[in-house]
Amino acid sequence: MLPVVVCMFIVVTLIIAFQYKSEMKLREENTTRLLNFISSRILVAYERDTNVRPFLNYIRDYYDNSTFEEVRLSVYDADGKLINAVGRAFKVPETAAHEAAEGETGVVSKNASNEMFYYRIKTSDDGQITVHTAMPWNDAISSMLHVDNKPFIILLLLSFLAVILLSYFSTNFIVNNIKILKEFAHLANNPDFHVDEKKLGHDELGDISREIIRLYRGRIKAQESSEKEHAVAMHAIEERRRVQHQLTNNINHELKTPVGVIRGYLETVLSSDDMDQETQRYFLTRALSNVERLCSLLNDVSTMTRLEEGSRKIIISELNFHDLVYAIKDDLQQSGTLKNMTFEFNIPLKCSVFANPNLLTSALTNLARNAAIHSHGTEMGINLIAESDRFYTFSFWDNGNGVPEEHVPHLFERFYRVEAGRSRKSGGTGLGLPIVKSTVESLGGTISVSNRSAGGLEFRFTLKKAL
Repeated sequence: MLPVVVCMFIVVTLIIAFQYKSEMKLREENTTRLLNFISSRILVAYERDTNVRPFLNYIRDYYDNSTFEEVRLSVYDADGKLINAVGRAFKVPETAAHEAAEGETGVVSKNASNEMFYYRIKTSDDGQITVHTAMPWNDAISSMLHVDNKPFIILLLLSFLAVILLSYFSTNFIVNNIKILKEFAHLANNPDFHVDEKKLGHDELGDISREIIRLYRGRIKAQESSEKEHAVAMHAIEERRRVQHQLTNNINHELKTPVGVIRGYLETVLSSDDMDQETQRYFLTRALSNVERLCSLLNDVSTMTRLEEGSRKIIISELNFHDLVYAIKDDLQQSGTLKNMTFEFNIPLKCSVFANPNLLTSALTNLARNAAIHSHGTEMGINLIAESDRFYTFSFWDNGNGVPEEHVPHLFERFYRVEAGRSRKSGGTGLGLPIVKSTVESLGGTISVSNRSAGGLEFRFTLKKAL
């Protein structure tokens, strides 16, 4: 506010000073104009062949007891002889007389006693007479030319007060916005800071202040979001490393078992020359069974790796899910995979989904094989239970024993076993359900598992609708 007040005060002072000088100059010009008028009227009377003496007497009488009562009018002929005169004679300062003689202009000058004089010389057109007009500086002239400075001082003070008030109210909005911005800058590093934007003025600076606060808050939110995303990404990387490490350990463990068994059987056969043929055949058959289990494990690991690392490269096409499930049911029955269980399905004839037929067939076959081996039930099936604008929701169920609730959240974990040695006894690799989960997710769907209230397990999974 202070610089604004100082600048405006200087401007107002200069304006008032200029007005004061102008007023003084105007009064002086009015005085000299009147005296010039007197000289001009004398010359006009001469040019009209009028006796100038009566006019001079008129001037003397007219200005008697007035401001110009001491005016001196002198009329000279061409030879410089005084013809007529009115007023008290006095000595004109040399400076004034010299300037008047040269330029025939009115001047205001001072003599040795510091008295001000007006002096003017005017000559007629024919050059026969010359009029000298002189006016000493008396109290009347001084009073007439004097400009009272009190009103100007009062005006200056009032203007200064108005400037202060105007500056205060005009800068109040700016100062208020700056204070809020200062508070904002001071508290910006505090995560709990709050700035009341309602206090900001509805002007350009207020709008700029709001925009600065909005940009800062947006930057903070973006930074927080970036940090959260970074934390999530780092957690995902760490989790992936943990899973990969766990998978590696599990694979090593799972590989060691069949390899050890195969090695044991083969070493026994090779080291026993007197082994009968039937025993030798039994050992070789068991070794072959473990070789097949080892191949299945390697195939499942390869499938898991392909699904996780190459999900974007999977070719997806439109297919009729009803026909696919019908073909799977027939294959399961022909191959004896269902054992003593029956397979049912309730899928509309025109139920088209986006999927990879080979991967989806493998996933559903894994679910059926898992139910046939572990459920100990009599029925299994697939039903369409819901649909939305983009997805179908299906249920794969069995009426078996289910699993204890504490094991349900872990069923999709790799190599997880509800009972120790369960997968080995049944010949599984422990990767069937994880492969099913990876398959469904690679196709853009989701899958979950829970125990059924009527007994057995229910896998609910979604597939994209072919619109």
